[in-house]
Amino acid sequence: MNRFVLADCTTVDAALSQLKDGAVVKAGGVDLLDRMKDGIEEPPKLVNIRNIAELRGIDETPQGLTIGPLTTLAEISEHPAIRAHYQILSDACGHAATPHIRNMATIGGNLLQRVQCWYYRSSDFQCIRKGKEFCFAFEGLNQYHAIMDYAGCPSVAPSYAAVALLGLNASVELTSATRGKRNVGIRELYVVPDANPTKFTIIEPDELLTAILIPRPAPGTRSAYQKYGEKESFDWAIADAGVVLEMNGNVCRRAVITMGAASPVVRRSPQAEAALAGKPITEETARAAGRVSVEGAQPLSGNSYKLDLFPVDVYRTILLAAGLRGRDPSAAG
Repeated sequence: MNRFVLADCTTVDAALSQLKDGAVVKAGGVDLLDRMKDGIEEPPKLVNIRNIAELRGIDETPQGLTIGPLTTLAEISEHPAIRAHYQILSDACGHAATPHIRNMATIGGNLLQRVQCWYYRSSDFQCIRKGKEFCFAFEGLNQYHAIMDYAGCPSVAPSYAAVALLGLNASVELTSATRGKRNVGIRELYVVPDANPTKFTIIEPDELLTAILIPRPAPGTRSAYQKYGEKESFDWAIADAGVVLEMNGNVCRRAVITMGAASPVVRRSPQAEAALAGKPITEETARAAGRVSVEGAQPLSGNSYKLDLFPVDVYRTILLAAGLRGRDPSAAG
């Protein structure tokens, strides 16, 4: 690990004043310190925001939720209002990593973590994500990689919270000392690697993530998130899906189906959503939505199993959201 200066900040203004000359933000530090230990990143300065009280907490209003980026995954998963009205987010945060990691990891860090592709994570490989011109995954080990929406880099979206927040039509507040605040939708937060493989989000070097904003769901909304991994205990997702259903009795007025480990950036499946809209939620309609969720997929040499796994994930999570089945005991987390 490289030598660095640590700037310990207790206010947003103090942190913003430090964001220059290559400085990077450290909150829980779970992902950042891993990258530094592996020599992937060598920042000259870490701006520690862990002790900024105004960036922590969950504020519920009639309009929705405001969540501070320093709020831990455990705090979110256990919050009564989130469990009652935003179950998809409780599910996603409550099944990430291990209990001790959830007690330290922040939702801001979860949203901004880097891809888990082993070629990117290894200092032995200089890949397209590191500014080179070659992606090793296409001809190498690619069983965990994308099956949709990729061209130059098939690494998959790593944030479980982003899958849930995309389903909830959430946005983030970004703050700069010179330009003030701006709100950005969850999908727009992430840079598609084909556009710029070395940039992961649109956050500028002088900006800080200062809030996550979630509108209150419409009456009759039910939701769920479920992921599958190689292990039934904690594991990285090889398929994960979020489902939000606006219900009128047993008829779905509107559906949002989100997927994470299918593509480099969290995505919605308009085909699966259309398969549910205006119809009762049944085994048949849920299976139909699952089948069309992978339309257009282009698996790599080692991950065609995702063509079977994602439809099952989507189908089971639809039924979970609708209250027609319990959480799958073989799901990860």
